[in-house]
Amino acid sequence: MNRIPELTVRPLAGMPMFAAGMSVAQAICSAMAASGDGFRDGDICVVAQKIVSKAEGRTRDLSRIAPGAEAERLARDTGRDAPMMQAILDESSHILRSNPAAVIACHRTGHVLANAGIDASNVEGGDAGRVLLWPLDPDGSARALRSALQAENGVRIGVVIADSMGRAWRIGTLGTAIGCAGIAVLEDRRGRATDLYGRTLQATVIGIADSLAAMAGLAMGESDEGTPVALVRGGARWVTDEDGPGAASGLRPMEQDMFR
Repeated sequence: MNRIPELTVRPLAGMPMFAAGMSVAQAICSAMAASGDGFRDGDICVVAQKIVSKAEGRTRDLSRIAPGAEAERLARDTGRDAPMMQAILDESSHILRSNPAAVIACHRTGHVLANAGIDASNVEGGDAGRVLLWPLDPDGSARALRSALQAENGVRIGVVIADSMGRAWRIGTLGTAIGCAGIAVLEDRRGRATDLYGRTLQATVIGIADSLAAMAGLAMGESDEGTPVALVRGGARWVTDEDGPGAASGLRPMEQDMFR
């Protein structure tokens, strides 16, 4: 029987309130130093999407958005504000479903989620119509963050940028990887491992990056905790030398999608 190494996760305290132009990498390094700890080879840094988006200046003011005809139609169908519908359309390749409960969009990165990831919670000015968008290129943001962290610390580090997303057949959200660097996004066990009775696995592909994001999400919290970064240890076997293909490699190809 294979022994599974212990995995630990802890939120990183002491992170600042982020604004456009701030360095997420520098803030993480400062918080690590203040904690009396330092990065070790094989550590995995899970970062909430919101602080990356804030640092990249990915905010929009709904009051400045002029909705088009499609946004006006969606607003009538869903009972929502037309400027928000236009913001969702601007961030999406297409809309899959819409009703008063949710607008399910295919984000231009290929991820499928509610409202194209646009959110006003924990956003300064959210009550006045300021919303936060995803990074332009979440995998690119993860690669840049990893490069900066590794240059500062001199060890291999995996980076996951996570956001809370719902699931098609379940109630509730959980942390999901939207950007990755230096992480094995998937672990394909088909034909490479056996079960307890020696049968070769035929269908098991493990979502490593999503599992790490979900675990870290529980530690970071979802409301006013102020801990948007978590450190995962014990997962060095999934940390790679190269940046890798990113979270986009975990998206199901359209030809295999049974629900669109």
